[in-house]
Amino acid sequence: MQTRIMGTTMPVLELTMGPGEQVIAEGGDVAWLSSGFDLETSTRFGSGGRGGFMSGLKRALGGGQLFLTEYTAPQSGGFVAFATDLPGTIRELRVDAADEFMVQSGAYMASTAKVEVSVGLQKKLGAGIFGGAGVVFQKLSGEGVAWVQLAGEITEYDIPAGQSMLIHPGHLALYRAGMELQFSSIRGVKNKLFGDSLLLAEIHGPGHVWLQSMTAEKLASAIQPYLPERSPGSDNG
Repeated sequence: MQTRIMGTTMPVLELTMGPGEQVIAEGGDVAWLSSGFDLETSTRFGSGGRGGFMSGLKRALGGGQLFLTEYTAPQSGGFVAFATDLPGTIRELRVDAADEFMVQSGAYMASTAKVEVSVGLQKKLGAGIFGGAGVVFQKLSGEGVAWVQLAGEITEYDIPAGQSMLIHPGHLALYRAGMELQFSSIRGVKNKLFGDSLLLAEIHGPGHVWLQSMTAEKLASAIQPYLPERSPGSDNG
């Protein structure tokens, strides 16, 4: 399998596959593909080969889809492409027992068959973050390759053992599983969303983190003033 990431602000992941090679992705995320692929949708995909409805249910609880789609290349081979949802970048992750990752819900794009996509962390936050929905991270484990989409520009840090870093939850895009993550309210910071306190994630080393400059919530807030106002009864045609 050959990987090509094309574009700049809205990149596309193109996977060129040999005969019979397979890749897993969320249903409906495909942008285009060559002819002849065999497509199958099931709850057992994304389970690291263990399969079953419960694996799909755990994934759905983590903000993913219950059903994933498996793309199998024909005997002549072929390519399949996935486009990002937000301006940003695509990262390829090598997953094995020593390298498991926690990725913010919505960032998972695709993976090889033996990678497991499951719920890793759920935290209910105040109404000021994510509309009160809280923050959810999916865990990528098993063995293989996964591709994730991260929003905006990416800054990476290695956090040594015994040290920690405070991060706005929306900007924490990806981190190595096993790192301790806590949420705390920082008093005395006047903020239009949080009143007199700021809620931050504190992540402890050792480990590596990927921080994104953009969040979906901030992008929506930035464009909202430019959207046309809906008149009463507009839904009635």
